[in-house]
Amino acid sequence: MTRHVDVLVIGAGPAGLAAAARLAAGGARVEVLDREQRAGGVPRHCAHGGFGTPLHPLTGPACARLLADAATRAGAVVRTGVTALDWAGPRTLTTVGPEGPETVAAGAVVLATGARERPRAARLVPGTRPAGVYTTGELQQAVHLYGQPIGSRAVIVGAEDVSYAAAGTVRAAGAEVVALVTHLPRAQTTPVRALDARLRHRVPLLTDTTVTELLGHGRPTGVRVRHRDGRAATLPCDTVVFTGDFVPDQELARRGGIALDPGTRGPAVDGALRTSHPGVFAVGSVLHAVQSAATAAREGTHAATAVRDWLTGAAWPGGVPLLADPPLRWIAPNRVTPADRLPYVLRTTALLPRPVLHVTQDGRPLHRERPRLRTAVPNRTLTLTARWAHRIDPEGGPVRVTAG
Repeated sequence: MTRHVDVLVIGAGPAGLAAAARLAAGGARVEVLDREQRAGGVPRHCAHGGFGTPLHPLTGPACARLLADAATRAGAVVRTGVTALDWAGPRTLTTVGPEGPETVAAGAVVLATGARERPRAARLVPGTRPAGVYTTGELQQAVHLYGQPIGSRAVIVGAEDVSYAAAGTVRAAGAEVVALVTHLPRAQTTPVRALDARLRHRVPLLTDTTVTELLGHGRPTGVRVRHRDGRAATLPCDTVVFTGDFVPDQELARRGGIALDPGTRGPAVDGALRTSHPGVFAVGSVLHAVQSAATAAREGTHAATAVRDWLTGAAWPGGVPLLADPPLRWIAPNRVTPADRLPYVLRTTALLPRPVLHVTQDGRPLHRERPRLRTAVPNRTLTLTARWAHRIDPEGGPVRVTAG
């Protein structure tokens, strides 16, 4: 038997829940599936603040509850412990959950499958497989969801926002942060946050440094690091946390034959978050690993309008490819139509002091913009407005964004 709904949302994180709430409030029959046992996504185990708004600050768990409650109050059906396995048609998926296998067909599908950090093995760091080696998500779940001990001395691999959040989780568990280690020449977070960690919490930051090996059997006894000039050292520790280096969880999109962007490695979408398959949308960190919960929720809300238009018979425009030239790493959305209004987010591979972004098509200047960040650094987001989108030629060549 195949069940039918108006909209099927895969993933109950901020993006999926925000889309579900807006669509259900408009009268659509919306079903949200998530393989976790509770809805809310990553914020469920981010016990620190920084969520919500300046006037209404929230912790991660409070934000997750708020989003899940809003979706269910609007009328969306949120089903947890259910995994979407594969496609059985253009907008039909096979699933499995506590009640067994099932097939669900929808008028529109919203992919909100999120992203994940690459573990130590994927980063090719040699050593044995001792206990006490985590990604940030594993660390936060162990400490905040299950109250598990993590050791007494931790090395944090990475120095971006998520790395400093991991350091806070280590301190919350009663352990000492030995150091944050990054191969880049500076931290990839705000100067205030970096100074707070160094001065108030006395957390050393080792820049231009790479973790080359994990030492120990049964549990880490230390990590071997190498500085860019060739100097090597050993940092004694019993816990290692690999942070950042996110990759989109795009397996479902890939199995459905949806076009992927080579920069983000997530589904290629236009400014309305439409993928290459009519009726299939993608929102949140599966598009750009990884952004804030607020950005993900904003995208979910934004996509709801295009989903409603599709359900009422709107056309499915292809859009023009939007490319980011080096040293820019990627841009999302990565296709553009004249009607686009959603701001674009970008990442760079190098330090760019006071960058200026130039948008051109077939050599024709479309826009010039100076981002608010004084210096663009890897692993921090730049934004680009869409005020220029109406100037593109829908029949022209790719639109290019360069940094000067």
